[in-house]
Parts: sequence; C-alpha cells; structure tokens
Amino acid sequence: MSNKEYFFAVDLGATSGRTIIGTLEGSKFNLEELTRFNNNLIETGGHFYWDIYALYNEIINGLKIVHQRNIPIKSIGIDTWGCDFVYIGKDGAILRNPLAYRDPHTFGVMEKYFDQEISKEQVYDKTGIQFMNFNSLFQLYAMRQAGNTALENAEKILFIPDALSYMLTGNAVCEYTVASTSQILNPNTKDLDEDLIKSLGLKREQFGPMINPGEQIGILTEEIQKMTGLGAIPVIAVAGHDTASAVAAVPAKDEKFAYLSSGTWSLMGIESKEPIINENSFDKNFTNEGGIEGTTRFLKNICGMWIYERCRKEWPEVSGMGHQQILSEAMQAEPFKSLINPDDKIFANPNSMVEAIQTYCKEHNEPVPVGYAAITRCIFESLALRYRQIFSWLKEFADFDINTLHIIGGGSLNQYLNQFTANSLGVKVLAGPQEGTAIGNIMLQAKAAGDVKDIWEMRRFIAFSLELKEFMPQDQEVWDQAYHKYLEITK
Repeated sequence: MSNKEYFFAVDLGATSGRTIIGTLEGSKFNLEELTRFNNNLIETGGHFYWDIYALYNEIINGLKIVHQRNIPIKSIGIDTWGCDFVYIGKDGAILRNPLAYRDPHTFGVMEKYFDQEISKEQVYDKTGIQFMNFNSLFQLYAMRQAGNTALENAEKILFIPDALSYMLTGNAVCEYTVASTSQILNPNTKDLDEDLIKSLGLKREQFGPMINPGEQIGILTEEIQKMTGLGAIPVIAVAGHDTASAVAAVPAKDEKFAYLSSGTWSLMGIESKEPIINENSFDKNFTNEGGIEGTTRFLKNICGMWIYERCRKEWPEVSGMGHQQILSEAMQAEPFKSLINPDDKIFANPNSMVEAIQTYCKEHNEPVPVGYAAITRCIFESLALRYRQIFSWLKEFADFDINTLHIIGGGSLNQYLNQFTANSLGVKVLAGPQEGTAIGNIMLQAKAAGDVKDIWEMRRFIAFSLELKEFMPQDQEVWDQAYHKYLEITK
C-alpha cells in the first residue's frame, strides 16, 4: 500500500463512545481520536434505556469534523456491544429508545422461557450460546410477555450497530457477528433459527438480510450528506460486535493462541474453524459467537473491570487519584487474603459493589476486605484466578496446544493484572493492542477496500505496526496454592 488512506471508525462501548480516524500508509497505521463522549443509561419508568439519538448525533458530529478538516475518508464502520436492539415501525421511524441489557426486566425470564417454549438443552444445541439473562432471546421474550407496544408494532428489529447504520444509510441489515450474540442465530446454518424466532411470535424478515463483515451496507443518505458536507461515503459492515472486531485485531503469528478482551467485560476464548457445541461446552456454559471469514469465537464472558469501575465510583478518597496510584497502593496490601468469584450473580448490578464484595466474603467465611487498596487487590487477584479456571477449560476444548494468551483492549494497559494473569495461567502473556476494537474495525474496512487480503495479512500488518508487552509467569507455586484456595471458595 503506497498511498495514504483514511477510514472512519465508530467504536461504542457500554459507558463511552468514540469516533476515530484510521490512517494506513505503507506498512504502518495510525489512529487519531476525533471525538469521545459518554454513553449514558437513561432511567425512566422503571427501565434503563440507551439514547440511540444521542449516539447518532455524536456520529454526525464526528463526520462534520471530517468535512471541516477535509479528510478524504474511504468508508465508515460501526461496532458496538451486543444483544441490544432497536424497533423500526412501518413508516421507517424508530419506535422507542432501546432497552439496555442491564435492565432488570429479564430477571427470571430464562427459566420461564425454557418451561413454556423450548428447553435449555435445545436452545444451546441450536445456538451454542452462553446463557445470560440479557441475551436478545430473553429480552424479546420478556417484552412479548409484558405486552411491549414497540415490539408489537415493529416492522424491523435491528441490533445496535445495524440500527445506527440504518440511520446513516436507510438500509436495514442483520450483521452476522452481532446477530450471533443474540442466542437466536444458529452457527451451523449461519442464519437466525426459525424455531426460536417463531417461539417469540416473530418472523425472519423482521430482522433484515444477513450480511457478513467486509460487505457494504449502503452509502450516506442525501440528508446526511447535506448535514455533514460529505459525499456518498460507503458504510461498511465491519464486525459489528465490538469483541469480534477486537479479536480480528489480535496480532497472533499462528492459530495456537487464546485471547482475552479485557475491559468492562473480560472475554476469554479461542478462534475455531467450527462451532464447539457438546455436552461439556453446555455444562460449562461456553458461547459460540461469529468471527470473521467464517470462524467461530469460542469464548466465555467474565465480569471484568466492571467490578473495579463500580467500586472506584464509591471511594471518595480516590477521586483525585489516577489508576496507577490506586493499583500501586493495592500491591502493598496482603496478597490472597480475600477472594471472590467475579461471575457470581451478586456482582451483576448491585446498589453498592463494595458492599456486595464484603457480603460475598462474609458469606464464604473469608476476611472482609476494607479500604480501596485491599478491595482492589481482591478484585484483580480473583480475576486472574478466574481467568485460569476458564483457560484450563479452553485447553480441554482446543484441538491445538495453547502457548500464548493475547490480552487486548483497555485492560491490556493494566500491567499488574497482566502479570497476575501470566502468573496464574503459567503461560506467556502478550499485551496489546489497547485499541484492538478500533483497529479491527479499521482493518476490516481496509479489507473491504482491497488493501489487505485476509485475516492473517491483517494480523501481520498489525503486529508489524505495534510493540507488544510481554509478561512471563512468576511465583508459580504461590499462585498454584492460591488457585486451590479459589476453587474451594467458589465451588
């Protein structure tokens, strides 16, 4: 690639969003953050909603800056979190802001669905998806049971990245990777499952045609061209699910790796040529989500930095402190004094995360941690030990030896947790890129433009452009003892 080329990426997470310019020139790339903004939950009427119009407006603001600076972008790509969706009416208008996956309306709904519609075993056999109460299947079922009027009048149901692409282009599609998070998609047929759709009282055509990463969704509408001053820029279906975009950016040299996308959620898994759906994966509640080029992301969701982020908001004494100072003081606290299972339901969305940790420890006959240093150490040691547990299960499923763990995402900057993870797992850890999701988004646009051939050329390009940090295992005996303690506490 000799000429400089520019791509516009929209990367939306559950707490914040960004618009980014990715520049490719020769064998190097560069990222420039244009805008950063909050993605706020709106609580009203006993429910939690996302503000889809605010997110759309932030995308427009980013595109206006592109025009003001005369940046010749080739395309636009959008990635977001999974599971949530927007209803579109017969007139093409959005019927209501989308409910957020942390809304409590799905609590207890899974069991009701299995009892009245399709059994748990059948659902897993069809989808291979980890059971979580906020999966789209159960959100839609809960809304149907509640008589949700937006659902009753929906002509189209679009997942969040597809809804925003629809607002930009007027074209309604169903992108494969984000659809795979719904627990409605069948990874063997590569389409939404008719039986599951029927159980919700819906029809397949309500979800739009399936589209794969790298395909064009459409071009900016004339309305948006006038608003932004831009021309008929293509909108590309990147891997719409942010984790799928991030995994596409793992700078692995071969297939013998596991990945950990570390952020608010931690997602640990392997890349598989085929879905892994069997009794063992069902028992351990693993998920098979869509990757690029027909691969499957076989992984497990882990409650990641969410616990620490929530605690940090409750500690007024750390308001003026940076993460590094908090973590440095946490390293002075007594190791392995208190441990938790980060995936225990008590940590899903408590009123006070600090109290939830203390309650968990009390109920499990452990010393109750007090103060931000002790609690932070408890969180990060527990996460590293939970990672070991999931990693040991991944080794059972993989048909190759896993010799490296790649940590990507914002959590890849946490050197203490990275070292803990290497110590706990007993394998080499490579940290980076931090901006995995944005890089994957941009590289998939570059692939659509013909600038890179396939996923391995993408990964070579990324590896050449980045310097990864390496962490080797230390204190193995100490961590082995801690892991045995963790298994006793969490069994």
